[in-house]
Amino acid sequence: MFSRMSRRGFLAAGGALATASALPALSGCSSLAAADDDPDTLVVHSQLGTTAPGSPTYLSALDRFRKENPGLKVRNLVNGDDLAQVYETSRLARKEPDVVMVNLYDKTLAWTDVGATVDVKGYLDDWGLRERVLPVALDAWTDSKDRLRAFPYFATNWPIAFNRALLDRAGVDRVPVTGDELISAAGKLRKKNIAPVTTGGNDWTGQKLLAQIIQTFLSEDEARHVYTTGDFSGSRGARRGIDYFVELRDAGVFADKAQGLTSDTMTTQFNTQAAAMQSAMSSALAKVPETVARHTDVGGWPLAPGASHDKPTILRTYTLIGFWISPNGTKKIDAVEKFLKFFYREDTVARFIKESGRDMALHSDAVSTDFPLVAAAQRLGSDVGQVLLPDLFVPPAATQPLVTATSTSFTRGTSATKVRQVLEAAYRGV
Repeated sequence: MFSRMSRRGFLAAGGALATASALPALSGCSSLAAADDDPDTLVVHSQLGTTAPGSPTYLSALDRFRKENPGLKVRNLVNGDDLAQVYETSRLARKEPDVVMVNLYDKTLAWTDVGATVDVKGYLDDWGLRERVLPVALDAWTDSKDRLRAFPYFATNWPIAFNRALLDRAGVDRVPVTGDELISAAGKLRKKNIAPVTTGGNDWTGQKLLAQIIQTFLSEDEARHVYTTGDFSGSRGARRGIDYFVELRDAGVFADKAQGLTSDTMTTQFNTQAAAMQSAMSSALAKVPETVARHTDVGGWPLAPGASHDKPTILRTYTLIGFWISPNGTKKIDAVEKFLKFFYREDTVARFIKESGRDMALHSDAVSTDFPLVAAAQRLGSDVGQVLLPDLFVPPAATQPLVTATSTSFTRGTSATKVRQVLEAAYRGV
């Protein structure tokens, strides 16, 4: 686990660049050498380039961009979950890449505010790209000071996937839409040695599902308050949502030892038909084998009586990946403009939808025909309710502690009172 740097610490370190002690021991990271490239090289830092969904399409598009712009070289730096930390280190050395492709979450929430990246609203308008972006995506990427943090790009739907064949084998005659139906289905599935709902209770996937269930009795405004402040006890709706989660958990709704599972385990269990249901974002839906996808439905999370929503719920977000411009990037702004305009082109956007099954934060007529579950999730529309994705409201310092609290919450026998306590403890020191 990498160490975290507060906003104040990031600013303070930025003022002490002359001393080598201000930099973590990451001088060997490739991004630290970014500023050493010549002015004709655009340096892009991304999570795309290895096994991340959409990587083959991205690399192919990058090759095409190079061919269309022979006088402009592009250097592609790749990191995984540690991208934010590596970028911040390179920024402290003033050797940061020119463009960063990452989601709006945790550490990145503070980047524009502390000058690690720049407000891109003027560029979006000057380059005539505003009309390409879905208005809801622009709203999500705009901060409280009306600054556009990055150029929106990837989005995602996050429904529940239901394996109808497994449900049928267990004698469950329809996809559960209420908590009672879900508990009943879980019991029948277990009698057939089939895990009911698989989830990564030890990482972000379980944290998102827990947040979704807690919001069963919360309005959007109430949920925003709860996840901004960490007040899980003062809100009657949050208390009821946690009680509902505990009821489902102790009734055996979640896979055994869910508190130790990860997103990879979850995906494997569902794709190998060891589990009947999963909370799956678009990238996970795109990985479901065709033999499983043909008898899989997507829908919302079942509701309890008295819920604040009138339909089973899903999560949606338009902040999965955006193109951030760094202070170094402003020195190569003509190259950045060419790069952004290329990736905003309809033919490039359509490739991500058709080849990778990605949801996009941009307007497009392309359809994920080779990814039927992704397309089905896109069509859900008003057939489901929607709850708040808490990522934009959770203080960065609480993000990882909330994952730890999630693991405790998924441990069978943990009381609702204890769940509230560990969730609130994640906010201490914020």
